[in-house]
Amino acid sequence: MPILRSSLMSSNDITSDTSSLHEMTGSSGIAPAERSSTSLAIKNGYRDSIYLNAANIFQGIRNEKPQDKILVKYGTGPLPVLPDFKDEQFQRLSYELAFSTLKYQDVLENILIDSGIYPMQSIPDDLTSLVVVILYDLQDRKFEPRYNTDDEEPIAEVQEVENYLYSFKTKLAAALARCRIKHDALSIEYILPETIRRQEQRASALPLYAWVNTLKISLEDVHSSLQKEGFSRVESVSAFDGYTYCLDTHCEDVLIFPCVLKEQLLTLDLFINYKLSLQDHSRNLAVHSVKALLNMDDDVLVAHMGSWLTLAHMSVLMNQDSSKVFVCGIKSAAKEAELKDLFAKMECKNIEMLHEDFANLEPTDHKLQKVKVILLLPRCSGLGVSNPIEFILKEHEDAELLRDLSQGSVAEDKLSILAQQQLKELTHAMQFSKVQGVVYGTCSIYPEENEVVVKNALASGAEGPKAQPYKLSPPVLPLCCKSEISASAMNFFKLEPSHISNSCFIAILARERDPSESVSVKDVLARAAAKGLLEGIDLAKPSKREEKKKKKQKVTQPRTATKEAMIQSRIQEFLDRETKPNCSVSDSAVSSVTASTSQALKQTNSSIHLKKTTKPLSNSSLPVMPKNFPSFQKVFERQRNSKKPKSEDKMILKPVEIVLPPVMMPYFNPQGNRSQISTNHYYYRWVGTKSGTCDLLSPSSSRKLIKAKETSSSTAKHPRPWL
Repeated sequence: MPILRSSLMSSNDITSDTSSLHEMTGSSGIAPAERSSTSLAIKNGYRDSIYLNAANIFQGIRNEKPQDKILVKYGTGPLPVLPDFKDEQFQRLSYELAFSTLKYQDVLENILIDSGIYPMQSIPDDLTSLVVVILYDLQDRKFEPRYNTDDEEPIAEVQEVENYLYSFKTKLAAALARCRIKHDALSIEYILPETIRRQEQRASALPLYAWVNTLKISLEDVHSSLQKEGFSRVESVSAFDGYTYCLDTHCEDVLIFPCVLKEQLLTLDLFINYKLSLQDHSRNLAVHSVKALLNMDDDVLVAHMGSWLTLAHMSVLMNQDSSKVFVCGIKSAAKEAELKDLFAKMECKNIEMLHEDFANLEPTDHKLQKVKVILLLPRCSGLGVSNPIEFILKEHEDAELLRDLSQGSVAEDKLSILAQQQLKELTHAMQFSKVQGVVYGTCSIYPEENEVVVKNALASGAEGPKAQPYKLSPPVLPLCCKSEISASAMNFFKLEPSHISNSCFIAILARERDPSESVSVKDVLARAAAKGLLEGIDLAKPSKREEKKKKKQKVTQPRTATKEAMIQSRIQEFLDRETKPNCSVSDSAVSSVTASTSQALKQTNSSIHLKKTTKPLSNSSLPVMPKNFPSFQKVFERQRNSKKPKSEDKMILKPVEIVLPPVMMPYFNPQGNRSQISTNHYYYRWVGTKSGTCDLLSPSSSRKLIKAKETSSSTAKHPRPWL
């Protein structure tokens, strides 16, 4: 059978399929010994308690037909109530059996009528749900008897119905055969709609996604531990073969494993000690989308409880000391205590639980003033989920969703109700004035729950007339295929249901920045420099126009000892320190070094009023420079003749030596009427004394300047002797 038959193939397969029913199982809430010894479903059937629990679930989610089309009557009275079981395997098997019965409800009712055993004289209508559930399992076992080897005490109602149906097994088998012939189906599975069969095929091959709890272990240590356990890392899901795994392309802390390895994974210490946790990939994507919008000290508000693993993953990605994760709707004190114990095992210390529902939460609540991003994962149809049982149990969704999922579609009226509720919650999230972004996500394939809800919320103006409006922001996750790229053109992130992932829709609503509060890149860098955050980072030099503006402002505005002036002084010191030239430069960049040195000197002495010199010093041994070329002698002459700076502007210059490339002097060759290049190289250096003052540009002491031979007046000098 689609889901149940695969779980009845062998006890090993059963344990593998049922061990991750709930998120507690996904993070190894059950010890390995308990998992290996517990076998709720055996090859020939289930426990009596599972039949009864599945019948209770089926009674609440069965398809109700119009009065004129009712073939089998179901009672309104309740079935015997079982204790509140917290065994995840028990709950998962009960839901699977109920969901499989729901998918074949019409077929099973026709078999009861066609076989002639209905109406049942000895079975009351209140037990009809139990009859249909046991009939489904009986035909799946090929009408073989069930041998219950468990020590569980038999349940009288289950024993009565099972014995009654088994007494008519021949008639029931014949009715099933006629039903298959009528639908021209090789087996009962082919009677289902094509969408349901494709969904079951995807569920059987869907890989497992596990995120790393970096509060307890690093990603490198996870790789080492898996390697010691015999796992090998491959490049992609397509390369899976045995004990293999790969990294997710969207989230750097998520690993992907083959679905057949679930039982082996849950026995590893990595899962038992909450270092790795299994969770649906759509939730991982939503959490990482929130992380990309956060600053270091921002808080996050999770609108719905959902899976506690989503809260833990969000907490792991945030700063444990300065940021908080708020979650709404924790009303029970027992539930709160249970969650605190789980979060303590995960070492998550920054999760705070609120008793109010998200819809009743005031946007002006003082506890939420640091909240900058809201994660909204509302209840949705979930039709894009390949395995709806896992989705309902892990995300604590309503079991009534199985009614629509069993048909492969959702009724329009129910879809409209879901969309209205989603729009209401999204517009409420937009009313929090301090919030700068909302991440909205679903597992639905319907545009009515996805794009339409987001666009209607943006058009509603829910943020108010005085607040900055929201806009749709592009996805922050990596785009790894053509479908993701095409969806990103509309500023949405979408994954279609496939053999490697469930459906996922994510939209990011970001508040537009107030133009009056806009900050330029230059201002951001300046503030960072003033706080000492840019040590060792080279900043771009200001343009000449900006330098002129600064000079004018300094002339017209008096200097005041304000806080802003102190910050600007620190910024200037940082820029001076970062723009100092290195001790040596390459031989081919002499002109660049000269220009950079001149600009550095101008920046250093921008606050000092310089005097002009009447005539620069001459040195016949130096090469001739063009008039517009910056003269080092003029710069240093101005430095010596400038007024003494004020104490607050005084800057101490460190000794710096710049070695310029060799200057090749032309000379006249008497043997020929052509210029030759001398083999004598002359080096010049700029020497700063220990006292902090600078000397003139002078020849190096290791070299003697050899004066070039004078030639006749008709001989032209080299136009650019420094090259």
